[in-house]
Amino acid sequence: MDLIILHNDIYQLIPVTKQMLEGLNTNVNFYELCDLLRLKLTTYNNETNTHLFDNGKWFGCMST
Repeated sequence: MDLIILHNDIYQLIPVTKQMLEGLNTNVNFYELCDLLRLKLTTYNNETNTHLFDNGKWFGCMST
């Protein structure tokens, strides 16, 4: 699984690591796991209505 992030106007695929999954229930489907990662790794910005990382904007997950 990869995360899709927009950084400096370029979409990037970031591989999901074991550290990112720590503390999460991984016995869920792909879409639920994607939502759990989004909630764990991002901060919601009310002004722009987006979930943000420190270095980019969250767009979703991709199965690899």
